Amino acid sequence: MMAGVPLTPTILLVVLCHILGANSSFQPALVLDMAEILLENYCFPENLMGMQEAIQQAIESGEILQISDRKTLAAVLTVGVQGALNDPRLAVSYEPNFVLVTPPVLPSLPMEQLVRLVRNSVKLELLENNVGYLRIDRIIGEETAAKLGPLLRDNIWNKVAHASSLIFDLRFSTAGEQSGVPFIISFFSDPGPPVHIDTIFDRPSNTTEELWTMPSILGERFGKKKDLIILTSKRTMGASEAVAYTLKHMKRAIIVGERSAGGSVKVQKIRIGDSGFYITVPVARSVNPITGQSWEVSGVSPSVNVIAKEAVANAISLLAVRSTIPKAVQTISDIIGRFYSFTDRVPTLLLHLASSDFFSVVSEEDLAAKLNHELQSVCEDPRLIIKLSQDHPVIIEEDFEPEKVPDDPEFLKNLVDTVFKVQILPGNTGYLSFDKFGEVSVMDQLAEEIAKKVYEPLKDTENLIIDLRYNTGGPSASLPILLSFLQDESQKRHFFTIYDRIQNATTEYNTLAGFTGPVYGSKRGVYVLTSYYTASAGEEFAYLMQSLHRGTVIGEITSGTLMHSKSFQVEDTDIVITVPFVNFIDNSGECWLGGGVVPDAIVLAEDAVENAHEIIEFHKGVRTLVEEAGKLLEIHYAIPEVALKVSKVLLTKWAEGSYRAVVDYESLASQLTSDLQETSGDHRLHIFYCDIEPESLHDVPKIPTAEEVGYIIDALFKSEVLPGNVGYLRFDMMVDVEVVKAIGPQLIKLIWSKLVNTDTLIIDMRYNTGGYPTAIPLLCTYFFDAAPLRHLYTVFDRSTTTMSEIMTLPEVMGQRYGSSKDVYILTSHMTGSAAEAFTRTMKDLNRATVIGEPTVGGSLSSGTYRIADSILYASVPNQLVLSAVTGKVWSVSGVEPHVAAQATDALAVAQRIITARLLKREQGT
Repeated sequence: MMAGVPLTPTILLVVLCHILGANSSFQPALVLDMAEILLENYCFPENLMGMQEAIQQAIESGEILQISDRKTLAAVLTVGVQGALNDPRLAVSYEPNFVLVTPPVLPSLPMEQLVRLVRNSVKLELLENNVGYLRIDRIIGEETAAKLGPLLRDNIWNKVAHASSLIFDLRFSTAGEQSGVPFIISFFSDPGPPVHIDTIFDRPSNTTEELWTMPSILGERFGKKKDLIILTSKRTMGASEAVAYTLKHMKRAIIVGERSAGGSVKVQKIRIGDSGFYITVPVARSVNPITGQSWEVSGVSPSVNVIAKEAVANAISLLAVRSTIPKAVQTISDIIGRFYSFTDRVPTLLLHLASSDFFSVVSEEDLAAKLNHELQSVCEDPRLIIKLSQDHPVIIEEDFEPEKVPDDPEFLKNLVDTVFKVQILPGNTGYLSFDKFGEVSVMDQLAEEIAKKVYEPLKDTENLIIDLRYNTGGPSASLPILLSFLQDESQKRHFFTIYDRIQNATTEYNTLAGFTGPVYGSKRGVYVLTSYYTASAGEEFAYLMQSLHRGTVIGEITSGTLMHSKSFQVEDTDIVITVPFVNFIDNSGECWLGGGVVPDAIVLAEDAVENAHEIIEFHKGVRTLVEEAGKLLEIHYAIPEVALKVSKVLLTKWAEGSYRAVVDYESLASQLTSDLQETSGDHRLHIFYCDIEPESLHDVPKIPTAEEVGYIIDALFKSEVLPGNVGYLRFDMMVDVEVVKAIGPQLIKLIWSKLVNTDTLIIDMRYNTGGYPTAIPLLCTYFFDAAPLRHLYTVFDRSTTTMSEIMTLPEVMGQRYGSSKDVYILTSHMTGSAAEAFTRTMKDLNRATVIGEPTVGGSLSSGTYRIADSILYASVPNQLVLSAVTGKVWSVSGVEPHVAAQATDALAVAQRIITARLLKREQGT
């Protein structure tokens, strides 16, 4: 189908008429006849709707063509019609001596001429590696093919069928017949049910013909499994474009070369009336059933864009790449099957690889990217990587052969002095730096010297900085030595587990028994410094210090070097697969997938030591702040027993090292909030930091002036009467009762008087996030009778330890809505606090139907309290609300609606329910 936006026939005529100059010698009949031809023959008749009426209007208005030179007129008409219909194939010419020559129909030619024609337009070769090369310069039609059937079968198609792959050259194919397309498509398909491949609409006959693959063909098929490359050029046109376009979008062929010409299914040159003017018109069009579009005008775009003369060489190279795909996939499958450390994922990976579609692969780069994508989509393991070797340096893990260290006391002493740097920094902070983890046997040999030169000087420091900024790794088995130094002597901890797929062995690493030298213990702070150079065992140590909650990591994200992996080059390609054969599992049972360790405090490596001192100073006050947060809960939180439990958990978490990851007030606030909410199950508990003391959310409200009343009502309330005498009231904030009383007279006049006499009321709370609870009794009172008073809910205030029963009021300003008419409340996930309390009360007392989303589960009242003398503040719910019906405490999970609906749909749902209920009442059911 044409992609352009069609212009109306009126615009077409305006373009044609107003572009012309003076001194006319032609009559409007020329345009009229041309338009008639388009109406009867143009293959997009829908673009010509209303043309006849527009022409008549143009003639009646006296517009005439004003150009005397016929060839100039033809050129102007061409520009006009092409621009108006957005179709470059339309052309007007002036050819008074033109004689239409009809070429002979091919099937009518003598057999020897047909044979000569086919031989001249077909070339077949067998290239190296059984690659077939077939060049066809003309697609012959169904009748001609039937007449030459045995000749074509024996000399072309059966020979092509035995090739391992095929280069199908259509670069010089500029003519042909659409009726021959189904055979070629069928030849490159497998036997089976016919497949719809094209639809041809012919405008002159107003008929539509569908083209389908053939259930059987004369001779053998090439089939759909072997590689097929189609070559195109800017000269490729017509039926050959249909072949290339169809096979491309059936995902059967890769197109190599240039964008094709963008011809047409059928074009006719038609004389305009009795004049010497002719118009060339596309009279038929193709619609592909897969894309809904066509190759006409726009051409067939290649998958691999190269100039035409280089297409054959490029296709041969491409087939060479594609020939490696099955072997590459099998090799990679074998490697994964033998080495991949997640053995439970291997069957799924291999099955996925075997069923993957590699049709789009046109280079080794494509193949590597495709294979990597397929693996990642299943395993989501960043350690399992497939890339080209030139793009991805192969990282081969070192084999740590046991080093032989001379048993010479002087040599051992010098070696320890060389490897380890030990200092005592200001503030009695220990400093330890080393650039590699040694092999276990060497560390054992150096144990006494290390105890004397490293552990002994550091054992009495208040905090310890371990500098791994230049540590490039070593064997993982040596990690427990340093980790054991950082534990209590009596403490036995599991550090990590290693599963080795090659050895099929699982090894657990725990606190070392009989550790040589003093231990630093588990209570004092440890600060690990990292950089982009920190790699392998160095980053494993940093990772473990975080997962064990034993230290604070400061510096840059580590290198992410893939340890415990093997890299293999896939034979006959530049593709490399890196496969992890070891799983490094932390003390929580989580497998570390590498990718670099993210520090608790991300700073430039050069600033890490200075930053460590700042964090050490900050950590001195963390325990006090954690303890004070717990005490605030014990004093103010509405549920005392929960507050006591949470307070104990906070201190336990601090003792276990959970707060070593906090490095400033922001991260401390975040960690405290997470721990409070997780332990209590109350998402309303919140810790935040603020440099300026926050204003209380519940200060005594300001009574508005007379001038402010109208503004407040306009800002907070919206009301209208919907069809069916349904009232609609929306208000987006619960204001204090004293404010309500102050604005009461105008509120009654401007809002309530419109709604009180409606038959049904919809109260929209979807955008009401809460406010003051004091007006809830007043608001509820309007929906109950004056007597008896109704118990709405009971409030327990922790700060005063009092219980208050909240009741409806004996009197209200204005008229009550009453207790008999239906009320609907709309809610959303934003509805909170006092708005929830009103909604829940009306629901509990069966006075309203709630429609929408579950509400947020906010607090009726929260206090804001400063934690010690810091810039941290705690928002603590200090009231409990008990149901008047059940006597039970309202949960913090929010109000569940009677009718669940998206908030955006809630109003429409309410209106449908109201209509349905009204209909039932009218029917007496």
